[in-house]
Amino acid sequence: MPDLMNKTIGQLLEEVAEKFPNNDAVVFPNRELRYSYEAFNRHCRQVAKGLMKLGVEKGDHLAVWTSNQPEWLAAQFATGKMGAVLVTVNTNFQTTELEYLLSHSDATTLILMESYKGTSYVDMLYTIVPELKTSVPGKLQSESLPYLKNVIILGEKRFPGMFLWSDIIKLGLEVEDETLEKRQAELHPDDVINMQYTSGTTGYPKGVMLSHYNLINNANSIATCMNLTNKDRLCIPVPFFHTFGCVLGTLTSVTAGTSMVVIEEFHAEQVLKAVEAEKCTALHGVPTMFIAELNHPNFEKYDLSSLRTGIMAGSTCPIEVMRAVTEKMGVKEITIAYGQTESSPVITQTRTNDPLEIRVTTVGRPLPNVEVKIVEPGTDREVPRNVEGELCTRGYHVMKGYYKNEKVTRETIDADGWLHTGDLAVMDDNGYCRIVGRLKDMIIRGGENIYPREIEEYFYLHPKVLDVQVVGVPDEFYGEEVMAWVKLKEKQTASAEEIREFFKSRISHHKIPRFIQFCEEFPLTASGKIQKFKLRQKGIELIKDRILKGGS
Repeated sequence: MPDLMNKTIGQLLEEVAEKFPNNDAVVFPNRELRYSYEAFNRHCRQVAKGLMKLGVEKGDHLAVWTSNQPEWLAAQFATGKMGAVLVTVNTNFQTTELEYLLSHSDATTLILMESYKGTSYVDMLYTIVPELKTSVPGKLQSESLPYLKNVIILGEKRFPGMFLWSDIIKLGLEVEDETLEKRQAELHPDDVINMQYTSGTTGYPKGVMLSHYNLINNANSIATCMNLTNKDRLCIPVPFFHTFGCVLGTLTSVTAGTSMVVIEEFHAEQVLKAVEAEKCTALHGVPTMFIAELNHPNFEKYDLSSLRTGIMAGSTCPIEVMRAVTEKMGVKEITIAYGQTESSPVITQTRTNDPLEIRVTTVGRPLPNVEVKIVEPGTDREVPRNVEGELCTRGYHVMKGYYKNEKVTRETIDADGWLHTGDLAVMDDNGYCRIVGRLKDMIIRGGENIYPREIEEYFYLHPKVLDVQVVGVPDEFYGEEVMAWVKLKEKQTASAEEIREFFKSRISHHKIPRFIQFCEEFPLTASGKIQKFKLRQKGIELIKDRILKGGS
């Protein structure tokens, strides 16, 4: 069992850069941008010094709202050196979600790209913070977001109230190396360094606080399970704002001195092209990504013979897909990982030498130094092997807690340090786990966790909606889709399209229900509790009978 590492993310990168200075650290194929570990470390130091000159202090919260850009990666390791907490922002966020996150996280600094998929991030930000248009960069005074002072835009076009990224690089020249080293020496492995917002069962998302110690050791164990070394080259097409991207992808690579080949925005052919051109030995993805790659019309044109391992995670993998990935793509040692943001994130993982059957019927066994037990739901009583119960985990990987939410933290992590996942599982005699259901009403759509309660909260903002129940229904491509059963107020009429239109600028596309069904009443238990499972069953029947289509 590997020893746990007691160091900060900044120290980790320094050590790896010293050990493998000439190894490719980062490659952005679409930009022809390439950093050796020595150059990448030097660049991250410069960014760290620039942020310090800007006045960003240890423990300040710095939000990043971009796709997989070079600056995202630099910010991840620069904050790891100078002690600001990196707050990840989902690229799909719309105004309501962004405002909530910036407000709740107390972010002092925001790094953003100009636009994404045709949506102007700049316009959205000006809508939320109108004072930004007339403020001096770094001197923002916002009534709704009192903590936010600095806004940094990527690219070369200047916008009112914002710094350019290049300004931060220049500011770094004004800070001595010794000043950064002094700051870095003040950091502790147990300090919170990353905050991920995860959707909550009780409404709005919660900020999961993760430390250097949580993240580095989880990443190192993941690398061990994959047999990653400094000879490997990992293609990362999953988003950095998820732990899949910034822990299983970037941080796992750095612990092993592996090269990161970054796909800025997922396109199946770009992945295939990058794997061939960069001779990638590892590839990550959710099942829908692998399906898209395998079914691309030009799939046969690409030489993928360099591939050896990788991780498939985010949702259950169909056996046919896993077989095609191992046989057609040649990823013979691909692994399956399971976890959640609150566990940094991986709890269990298959190993490279596990049989195919194990990799498609289980989510593996616990990582080294990680405890897992299956308990009777609602209790701490452990059930026998091969009996269903709630999966609980304990160890170095359990989060520090939810930001500004001690009550829910105590409900999630018990007095003995066990994190209650809310997932129902069975553990076999060899310690391999199978996820069989969820205590929570979570929907997993293409690897994105969606909590019905959060969407329901938005429905109640619609002037015509009296009540709503959101459920997940099976989908061949995404695993699950969102369905809403809606009761309208008296004498009101509405169409499914009208409801969707209401949501378009307010919440992320993947959260907008694909299926909307209007009804008069919800099925109830004798005690008056809504029976969501009946709504789900009825929804499946309507979809199967083609009575209800995606547009209605």
